[in-house]
Amino acid sequence: MKRFFVVLIVLGIIGTFFTEQQSYAQNVVDGVYVKENIPGKRPVPYPDLREADVMWTKKIWQIIDCREKINHAFYYPIQDMDDRKSLISLLIYGINNEGITAYKDDEFKELMTRDDVYRAFDALPDTQFVPDPNTGELVETVIEGEIKYDEVYQYEIKEQWFFDKKYSKMFVRTLAICPVRKYLDLETGQERKQRTFWVYFPEIRPLLANQEVFNRHNDAQRISFDDIFFQRRFNSYIVRETNVYDNREVRTYMQGLNVLHEAEKIKQELFELEHDLWEY
Repeated sequence: MKRFFVVLIVLGIIGTFFTEQQSYAQNVVDGVYVKENIPGKRPVPYPDLREADVMWTKKIWQIIDCREKINHAFYYPIQDMDDRKSLISLLIYGINNEGITAYKDDEFKELMTRDDVYRAFDALPDTQFVPDPNTGELVETVIEGEIKYDEVYQYEIKEQWFFDKKYSKMFVRTLAICPVRKYLDLETGQERKQRTFWVYFPEIRPLLANQEVFNRHNDAQRISFDDIFFQRRFNSYIVRETNVYDNREVRTYMQGLNVLHEAEKIKQELFELEHDLWEY
């Protein structure tokens, strides 16, 4: 009987210790206040749009290059830290935990499973024979795959530009996003570029609105990924527009520096179209 009471006392002390440790951990805040603005934020709703109000429209594909300073927020941090994620890390989190749907193309015709997404990054689990540290014999071991976020250095976005006569203004809405992966092909030793998967932008807007983005000027005035797209706080260049030739890309009929010149020409045409509608 005495041993029973001793055991109860010891278990009570241990339970109290772990309870205090857990309570202490819950009371730790990495900062001077609890952030509630971005985590509870909702996407800004789009203005109402009727087909009868759309006088002109065109679909445009653009590339966001994360190597540009203004686009660093899409690329960093490479590994999740504090309350920050890179865009690719957020998209993978959404696919794994929030039910975000991935597609094989920008027309949303073919779905991709989680394994398909990981296969696009060569991150599926692999079975290998590894020497046992005790016996030295080869033992079949499953090695978990890992997505290398630093390989995603570009994002291709599909947009629709349109002029709404109700507001007498040119609008643009993002329709889809595709992370572009750059990696070293071990068989050929050459660098390769690959589109990984597409996501429907309106579906991921709530996820983007709840993830804050680093502000290099003020940590207290951070914005969300949804704000970046909604307010066009990034730099990009055009790689394709809707055309009669199967929506071919600019690089299929232009080479070298002429590709950028053609992209600037398309962008200038968009600007002049809205400008000319205000000519008297």
